[in-house]
Amino acid sequence: MASATRRRILRTLLGRRMHISGIARELGVSKPVVARHVRILEEAGLLERHPFGKTHVLTATLAGLYSALDELAESQEVAVRRGTTVLEALRRVSGIRVERKGGREYVVSIDGEEGYYLYTVDGSFPDVGMEKFRVEEEVTVELKKLVPIRRKLLRIRVTG
Repeated sequence: MASATRRRILRTLLGRRMHISGIARELGVSKPVVARHVRILEEAGLLERHPFGKTHVLTATLAGLYSALDELAESQEVAVRRGTTVLEALRRVSGIRVERKGGREYVVSIDGEEGYYLYTVDGSFPDVGMEKFRVEEEVTVELKKLVPIRRKLLRIRVTG
């Protein structure tokens, strides 16, 4: 990600597939330069090749991009007594704001960034809310902000 050319290639490939020559033409750089940057992005898991006839096309991988962003997330440690809820533990972390809505409490802001946040414990989504999940042993909790990106639009029509 240190290279402006690599960032431009990723932006170009978001949501579409292109051949190296098309990328080179669109960015105004040579095919060998694009090929070198593409190889680096592929090794980082940020691009995928897809067969297209006798050649191939490239696309950005959302999972790879999300993973790269996850690596930038701040990490903190908090010590609590056995049986403490995740929500109680989160209240001890500066920058996390919790509010009560409809009889439940939710994380509504992290470091001033408002939004709706979900949580995972050791990589899994628990069956209960943060206010009920009790920590009995050392765990890793990740807070994940829901980002409003439309993946599908569903119109529900009521009949009868």
